[in-house]
Amino acid sequence: MKKILSLVLVSALGGMLTLGAYKLFLEPENNLLVTSAPANPAFLPTSNMNAYSTISNAPDFALAAENTLNAVVHVKNVSISSGQMSLQDLFLGRSTPRAQMGTGSGVIVNADGYIITNNHVINNSNELSVTLNNNRTYKAEIVGSDPITDIALLKIDADGDLPFVTFADSDEVKVGEWVLAVGNPFNLTSTVTAGIISAKARDLSGTSSQSFIQTDAAVNPGNSGGALVNTRGELIGINTAISSQTGSYVGYSFAVPSNIARRVIEDIMEYGNVQNGILGISGGALNSEVSKDFGVSDTQGIYVDSVIESSGAEKAGIKKGDIIKEIDNIKVSKFADLTGHINAKRVNDVVSLKISRDGNIKTVNVTLTRNETIIIPMVGQVKNAKPEDLKKYKATHGVKITEFSQRNAEEWEKYGVKEGAIITAINDQKINSVDDAQNIIKNLSRYEPLKIELINSNGEKERYFFR
Repeated sequence: MKKILSLVLVSALGGMLTLGAYKLFLEPENNLLVTSAPANPAFLPTSNMNAYSTISNAPDFALAAENTLNAVVHVKNVSISSGQMSLQDLFLGRSTPRAQMGTGSGVIVNADGYIITNNHVINNSNELSVTLNNNRTYKAEIVGSDPITDIALLKIDADGDLPFVTFADSDEVKVGEWVLAVGNPFNLTSTVTAGIISAKARDLSGTSSQSFIQTDAAVNPGNSGGALVNTRGELIGINTAISSQTGSYVGYSFAVPSNIARRVIEDIMEYGNVQNGILGISGGALNSEVSKDFGVSDTQGIYVDSVIESSGAEKAGIKKGDIIKEIDNIKVSKFADLTGHINAKRVNDVVSLKISRDGNIKTVNVTLTRNETIIIPMVGQVKNAKPEDLKKYKATHGVKITEFSQRNAEEWEKYGVKEGAIITAINDQKINSVDDAQNIIKNLSRYEPLKIELINSNGEKERYFFR
């Protein structure tokens, strides 16, 4: 037994010596390289442990919603309409008035109960009421409205100070910025939706007269007049329109910028109407095709095609062929950029234009002037008449026809009425200025005929009726 154990031990010892000799003298040398892990690996692990860090950085809308909800109201508009005639009404020759109800939203803008909404929300109202977020309802009165910007100002008399939303500078809004739309869609109270700013200075009319903020926050019927706010709960727009074939939200909505809405309500509160300042130019946005037509090399900016007589642009030396590149250090690439900035200004405000003239860049300061031209239906463009215009036509008052609308130009030519004729009255009301004419037209009912009294080039007074 002892001999066997001795043999096993000797065999094990011999094996160890043999293996050690091989490792030391015969096995090839391998150098081991140790490296540290890179600080920023070129790949991301499939583990979802880090996914929560991006979620934690997402914007929190709770505070903005909390600050806005109590300042957004439900607006109910009861109007009287003739409605569809029944067979009995037809035989009796009568028209039975019927009450119609429309709803929308509004935004309280100060503690005294002044509320901004859309003009189309309160248009033709017979009775207006406003319901707050605490379910209290008040009668509302219209302080003033502006159909052009679709902004109206209401007033309610509440028991105490009301919560309100503060204005932000809508010029500072950035595309891609998070926003909230707050309103009362489908008669649901206090609804909040989120989205981003999709574009600025959008014009839906095709006339370059609008400058909306476009957003993809869901806005539906009933949201009109509600608030578009930033993540701090500050007002950056009044929700006004949607682009839809169905009448409901399908992707994009549009808001009047807060700078425009604020200027409109301040004018209404101070003057009783809106003081629209104008630059005094007409033209269009440049692109490759338009630039070729005008014979210019620039493809960005607003090409000045004409300058209105006695306007701020004319007095500042703006000429046909100038290209407006910036206004108040804001880049201008389409006419709505210019329109939106001007619509937020008042008469006698000064704007700084950077223009390109014959390849040279120069800065020009322009004082905005009062808009002295309007469009009269069935006629065309008219402006305030100068003393020499009135003297020429032996008129004591009136407005001057400067351009007939294309649709009616031939008809007026048949009647022998030429551009320059003086309109002295509309619907038997004397006219001294375009403001008078605008107020009369604004208050015409849908079925009321339009009566124009004018003095032609022969000094003869004529009357025309349009239905």
